[in-house]
Amino acid sequence: MECDALMTVRWRLAEGRPRPRVRRWLARIACLLLLGGPSAALGYDLEPRSYSNIPVGMNFLAVGTIFQTGEVATDPALPLEDAEVETWKPVVGYARGLDLWGRSGKVDMVMPYSCTDGSAEFMGDPVERDICGLVDPSIKLSINLIGAPAMGLEDIARYRENLIVGVGLRVNAPLGDYDSDKLLNPGSNRWVLRPEAGVSKTVGKWTFESIAQVAIHDDNDEFFGDVKREQDPIYSLQGHVVYSFRPGAWLALDATGFKGGRTTVDGRRGDDLQRNSRWGVTLALPVDKHHSVKLAYTAGVVTRAGGDFDTVSLLWQYRWGAGL
Repeated sequence: MECDALMTVRWRLAEGRPRPRVRRWLARIACLLLLGGPSAALGYDLEPRSYSNIPVGMNFLAVGTIFQTGEVATDPALPLEDAEVETWKPVVGYARGLDLWGRSGKVDMVMPYSCTDGSAEFMGDPVERDICGLVDPSIKLSINLIGAPAMGLEDIARYRENLIVGVGLRVNAPLGDYDSDKLLNPGSNRWVLRPEAGVSKTVGKWTFESIAQVAIHDDNDEFFGDVKREQDPIYSLQGHVVYSFRPGAWLALDATGFKGGRTTVDGRRGDDLQRNSRWGVTLALPVDKHHSVKLAYTAGVVTRAGGDFDTVSLLWQYRWGAGL
């Protein structure tokens, strides 16, 4: 969060400065509206403000919709060519601020659903599919190791963010709908572990973030035709520049690059090494102290293998708890 920017705001009413108690509550509300919230709960590739400090005991409920078009697939290393796919994903996510050994932390969970319609080529043959089903759910635990102690609502209103260093782990469980007779599925039929480390630095109204992550994939023993499919880790680095132009409203410019993910199917090594990059923009706007909305857009920049697609997402978020 960017409470340093908040604390520089001089609240004034028509009759003059508000009383100290009123000023404190105005600061608390604005501070909460500056929180990033559970953007990670939507499972985005680009996740600005992932390591912002949030009050211990604060809860976030996120309900959103994601629309993707282009070479969309649950697994970007699928051997599809000339894909023209449209996917609509309603998503529900939950996050909660934690006290982890005196450091601020967060747990978030997401339960996405997907409806996909499109066509592509597989080994020169046209294929089509129209399907709706559950996408693999995920859970993430993160902790800020430097610069963000665990705090309650009243203390966090006086908190001035500077440098934050944190780590996290997201786990995707193979509980989504999957059919081994089909290439394109909502679920992936394998576990995925995503350990990461993040750094955030705030200067005035600007926040600069960087997150390094590696995706480690379990084998899929029931791949297309019931063969074994293995995949190398995918290494990624994302960066964000966030500007808070008024309390509770911020705009982020996002970028990511990732490499790896080469697959082996039934013992045969594939020529599908991913060396891709994407960019995006995220806008967050408050409604009141409990409600906010977030709009995001991402697109591919360079795509060697995998999905080259555009994404538009809209998220509504509700906050409660921690004395709010």
